[in-house]
Amino acid sequence: MSSETVIGIDVSRDWLDGFCLSEKQRFRLQNSPDGHARLLEIFQSMPDDLKVGFEATGGQEWALWRVLISMGINAVQLPPAQIKAFAFSMGKRAKTDQIDAELIARFMVIRPEAGRTLPDAKLQLLRALTVRRAQMVEVRKRLSAQISARRKQGVSAELEEMDSSLKAFLESQISELEQRIEGVIAQGKELSAKAELLRSIPGIGPVSVAMLLAEMPELGRMTATEAAAMTGLAPMAHDSGAMRGKRVISGGRRSLRHVLFQAGLAAAYHNPVLKAVAKRMKERGKPHKLVIVAIARRLVTIANAVLKTALPWRISSAA
Repeated sequence: MSSETVIGIDVSRDWLDGFCLSEKQRFRLQNSPDGHARLLEIFQSMPDDLKVGFEATGGQEWALWRVLISMGINAVQLPPAQIKAFAFSMGKRAKTDQIDAELIARFMVIRPEAGRTLPDAKLQLLRALTVRRAQMVEVRKRLSAQISARRKQGVSAELEEMDSSLKAFLESQISELEQRIEGVIAQGKELSAKAELLRSIPGIGPVSVAMLLAEMPELGRMTATEAAAMTGLAPMAHDSGAMRGKRVISGGRRSLRHVLFQAGLAAAYHNPVLKAVAKRMKERGKPHKLVIVAIARRLVTIANAVLKTALPWRISSAA
C-alpha cells in the first residue's frame, strides 16, 4: 500500500465534496476561491504526501486543479467512465456526491497510475479551443439537418435568409477557431514538432492533429494497446462460457474517437498502406463501419509510434 494520503473530491458547479480515505474524514466546501482557500487549510493539517483526485466534469474542476498544483499538491483528473465502472464492480448503485468522493479515493488506491496531470498553459488553451470548435461544428450539423427538414416541408422560404446568416456566422466562427488553433500549435516548440510528425501520416489532417495534441498528450509514451483503448477504438470482448459475443468499441475519449473515425475514412482511400488493409478487409466481407474503425485504430497506433521514435511516417516503416 502507498504511504500517500489519498483524497477524492466530487466537483460540481457549486460544491466540493471530499473524502480522505486514511482518516475517513468528509468535508463539503463551496467551489469558489474562498472554498479553495479553506480546502488548503484542511490539507495543511494532513501529511505532506497528499494525492488528490477528481473526475473530469466539463471544466468545473479546472480552477481547483490549478490552485492545488500551484501549492505543490499532486492532483489528477480521472475519467468518469472508469469511476462508474469501479462503482458497479463495488456493487454501488446509489449515487450521491459523498458516495462519489469516497469511490474516487478508493479507485485511486486500486489504480494509482490512473489520471491525467494538469497540462501546461498552451495545452489548456489548445484543448479549450478544440472543444469549442467541436461544439460549433455540432451546432452547424444540427442547423443543416433543420434546414433540410424545413425544405422538405416546404416552409424554408420564410426562414432561408435567417438560416443563411446563421450558417455563415457558424462557418466564420469555426474558421476563426481553426486559425487560432493553428496559431497556438505554431507558437509551441514541442507542439509544433509533434504536429509536423503527425502531419506526415496520410489521413491525419489539421483537425485530427489538433485533437490528438489536445486530448492525448500522453501519445508517444504508451503502448499501441493503451493508445487504442484511450480513444475507445479497441474492440471489447463480450464472451461468457461457450457464448462468443460481438466485439464492440466503447469508452475512451468520445470527441477524439469521432474525429479519428473521419480520419479513418480519409486514410482508407488516401493512405497507401491503410488503403490496402481496407481493401483486404472489404474483400473478406467485413462491414464498412468495422473497416473504418480498424483503420482509425491503426492510425492511432501509427501516430503513437511516430511520436515515440520522433521520425516522420514512411511507407517502409508502416505496419
